[in-house]
Amino acid sequence: MKKTSQASRAKAPPVPETAISSQDRRRMIAEAAYFHAERRNFEGGDPNEDWYQAEREIDQLLARYAPAERLQHPH
Repeated sequence: MKKTSQASRAKAPPVPETAISSQDRRRMIAEAAYFHAERRNFEGGDPNEDWYQAEREIDQLLARYAPAERLQHPH
């Protein structure tokens, strides 16, 4: 059994296994866009703008909680 020193163990902080698939990202955006429309009782507004706003919000949220290199969607 190989022994490791405390110094070598301290070098690598734990990395959460929270990679987001493109399908999960799209689902999150779709739900957020739906809630935007729901807040205005599905009257007026622009579904494309709801989507773009939701996309910005979800990408900001994901960037805050998962480093960009862990996200699995193309830009």
